[in-house]
Amino acid sequence: MGRSQETFGKKEREKKKAKKRKEKEEAKMARKEEGKSSFDDMIAYVDENGMIVDTPPDPTKKKEVIKAEDIELGIPKKDDSDFDPVRNGIVSFFNHDKGYGFIKDTDNQESIFVHINNVTEDINEGNKVTFEVQPGMKGPEAAKVKVVR
Repeated sequence: MGRSQETFGKKEREKKKAKKRKEKEEAKMARKEEGKSSFDDMIAYVDENGMIVDTPPDPTKKKEVIKAEDIELGIPKKDDSDFDPVRNGIVSFFNHDKGYGFIKDTDNQESIFVHINNVTEDINEGNKVTFEVQPGMKGPEAAKVKVVR
C-alpha cells in the first residue's frame, strides 16, 4: 500500500483556511444583524466651515453661486487699453553671420530675441532701436525693428 498524499503541513494549511472562512462568514452574519452597512450610513458631508459631518448641508446657509464662465484658468489676460505696442531698446548683441541677436528693453531691462527677418534696416550692437514684441517659437521676439536716429 502507498502512503497518503496528505502531509501534516497540508492538513494544517487546510485547517487554517477553513478557520479563516468560518471567521469571515461569522463577521458577515454579524454585519447583517447590525444593519449598518447601508450606503446612506457611509456618506459624509462638508459643512460651511469645511468640517466633515454626517448630516446634509442646510440649503439656507448657502452663500453665493460661482459661474463657470467667471473662473479663469491660468494667467489672467492683461488689459491692453493703455498699452503702447512700440518699445524702445538698445541692441546688446547681434551676429550678422548667423542673423540673430538680442535687444535690451530700456523700460524693464528685459532681453528680447531678434531675428534678421524682423529687422527693417541694418542694425549693429549699441544702436538705439524701436520695436514691437510678438510671441515667438521659444518666447517673446522683437518685430518691426527700426534704428532711432
